[in-house]
Amino acid sequence: MKKAGIVMGSDSDLPVIKKATDTLDSLGIPYEVHIYSAHRTPEQAKEFAQSAADNGFGAIIAAAGMAAHLAGAIAANTVLPVIGIPCKSTTLDGIDALLSTVQMPSGIPVATVAINGGVNAALLCAQIFAVEDENLRKKLEAKRAADAQAVLAKDACIAERIKEGNT
Repeated sequence: MKKAGIVMGSDSDLPVIKKATDTLDSLGIPYEVHIYSAHRTPEQAKEFAQSAADNGFGAIIAAAGMAAHLAGAIAANTVLPVIGIPCKSTTLDGIDALLSTVQMPSGIPVATVAINGGVNAALLCAQIFAVEDENLRKKLEAKRAADAQAVLAKDACIAERIKEGNT
């Protein structure tokens, strides 16, 4: 199985990345995590992106806040799928990062998840890998079914609570 590359612009993005790594762990997807900045370490970010396919990566998750150019800088240097996670900061509640991540020019796509969307970034990465991995596809299907059952259990619980309150 290919591994996921995960890059964050700063260690302050680690809580968001932890959600992604926990999700990847639960699905048995290998990964590497690095800190590269589109602005402070552009050469290292470029080298990581350019060598990612040769190093066994199948997709890259890039998380950054504020100007959030990391996902775009990575995408500009690889044809692997890049999934951007805009991270919330104290400035503009992450809207600046969202716009910086999602507004890529034609020819350099970045799939963008919600602000602080580490779980969905990992799940999207898993779905990309599952195109060629039936076992992983089955794990994703099982997760969806379990998530649906959890919602239905909560529905039954709330229906019972409401019923009790009306009697």
